[in-house]
Amino acid sequence: MTVAKIRKTGVKVIIGGVVLGLTTSAYAQVTVPTGSPISSDQSSSSSTNSNSQSGSQNGTNNSTNANPYGGSQTISALDVSEKSTTLTLDQSGNKTAVTESPDNTIKKPPLPGEFEKYISELLGRKVMLFGTKLVLPALRDFAAPATATVPPDYIVQPGDTIDIALSGSLDGSVQRVVDTNGKVFLTGVGAVRVAGVRNSDLHDVIAGAIGTKFRGFTTSVTITKLRGIRVYVTGLANNPGAFTVSSLSTLANAVFQAGGPNAGGSWRAIKLYRNGRQIADFDLYQLMRGGSRVNDVQLQNEDVLFIPPAGPEVAVIGSVQEEAIYEARPEESIAGMLAAAGGPNTVGDPAHFVLYRANDPTKLGPQRLDNALASSIPIAGGDIIQVMSTGTLTMPIATQKVLVRIEGEVQKPGIYYVAPGTPTSEVIAEAGGLTTRAYPFGTKFTRQSVQIQQQESFKEALNQLEFSLSAAPLSQDPTLPGGDRTTQLAAARAVVARLREAKPDGRVVLDIAPNATTLPGSILLENNDSIMVPPLASTVGVFGAVYRPTSFLIDADHQAKRVRDYIDDAGGNLRAADKGGIFVVRANGEVIPKKRGALNMTVLPGDVIFVPVRTEPNLFWARFSAIATTLFGIGLSAATVVAVTR
Repeated sequence: MTVAKIRKTGVKVIIGGVVLGLTTSAYAQVTVPTGSPISSDQSSSSSTNSNSQSGSQNGTNNSTNANPYGGSQTISALDVSEKSTTLTLDQSGNKTAVTESPDNTIKKPPLPGEFEKYISELLGRKVMLFGTKLVLPALRDFAAPATATVPPDYIVQPGDTIDIALSGSLDGSVQRVVDTNGKVFLTGVGAVRVAGVRNSDLHDVIAGAIGTKFRGFTTSVTITKLRGIRVYVTGLANNPGAFTVSSLSTLANAVFQAGGPNAGGSWRAIKLYRNGRQIADFDLYQLMRGGSRVNDVQLQNEDVLFIPPAGPEVAVIGSVQEEAIYEARPEESIAGMLAAAGGPNTVGDPAHFVLYRANDPTKLGPQRLDNALASSIPIAGGDIIQVMSTGTLTMPIATQKVLVRIEGEVQKPGIYYVAPGTPTSEVIAEAGGLTTRAYPFGTKFTRQSVQIQQQESFKEALNQLEFSLSAAPLSQDPTLPGGDRTTQLAAARAVVARLREAKPDGRVVLDIAPNATTLPGSILLENNDSIMVPPLASTVGVFGAVYRPTSFLIDADHQAKRVRDYIDDAGGNLRAADKGGIFVVRANGEVIPKKRGALNMTVLPGDVIFVPVRTEPNLFWARFSAIATTLFGIGLSAATVVAVTR
């Protein structure tokens, strides 16, 4: 009986710069009969010696350095699942270990071409060459890994590693590397030719050879590692050179592993040469856009791939599935380029496109063409094809289909679908009219288009305010310490940050009398309008710098009281109150400050009276207030500004 050790991880031992053919790593031990196909007749039972035995029986060189397939030295780009460790002994006998990782370096991105730069500058945003994202920013392992499932029709080649497992009268396993003569050596059996055998037939060939010497066994045969083949990627590749890839690799695998074509290389006419003869011309768009690998030829050792210069380049922009710069084949039409871009997206115009032809002085400027003509117009280098968006167009009110939300004090609250140009009177009537408790003056009418406009104006005002804060200090007092100025600027930026959290709601203040019994009926409704009719309010709120902030019930006899009367009912102003900044927010959304006579106005149901806190007067906040008031006069309610700045 012999104890066989099966190598799992290769280790090289270097002493004084000399590489010894030793293996010192983890082993799996199995007991097998002497003379069986998985035993070793050599003095050493390591797999290194087992491979050496196979090589010597077949006339191959068993030197670790010379063996191009097996042994512990082989490290290739395809063998990504293993790491090889080198043990080095220095002159003092100390060991140092260096782990050699597989080559997985980051590929540099190709420099953008002149047309790519032109399009990016023209549009103000980056538009990339199609296909670039597939191979950048890092190397993608497009080659089939060594652990990939080997297809049944794969042809065994020298350098492949075969795992043979036996059970029954023979028990154990062994790995063999197919030598340069296409054979593996099995102890007690001899050399077995396996090169040229299909993977689906390999089991029968091995089992048949062992069966000539042994009986009563079962066997499992698996190709565990594929040989590496050397191919050359030349021409206008991003990273041209020689590459070691799996024997299952195809033309596309090698091109992607080389980083793809550079900015001037073709994606659509990759040439494959074998023994000095062209055998394939592959269009990578077939794979990337059509999913077809019909012409994606499997590579062989010493194949040469050539990437020629790119054909005419065309920019397809706008509402398409993938905005990019595409390469056209000779005589290809605009329809082909639109198809390469995936066609119009959900909001793209399916019937028309815009063509900009820069290289034809007789057709400068945009040309609006029907999609029906796209297949009859050949591409010219430098064309720009733009698909316009139709889904985001704002249609005239007279043609809009309208959904209106009505709730609150109406007989039949709900969402109503009405014809374009329907006035509010018809929708209120369809909702059954107002209830007896309705308070039309307090109606909250919101409109989506107004909200969008308010948000844009609000954002622009905040941007201007931030720019003002960054451009110059608000305080010009030379006696103010620098630390105080920094604190003031930080406080102002904090106020701006809080203002950014406030969102305009699109409310429209209706021109309606406080005692009105119905809503204005002539307002033409728009899509997504919302009408909320509240019940008649029974309270008036007094908040802020007063002794007792609270809400007051309105007298049953509805005795007229002024704003100043309710402030007195709340205990009056605090010493810290800003009496000049008192304002009233009415139920219809209107804001009335003191300078417009708020204190002497008769209070209406639902009014909110606010008494702000007085701040210390200084030049900084006076200037900040002036800037904010000017900027926010374009649409933001004063109540929102006060609420976030106090």
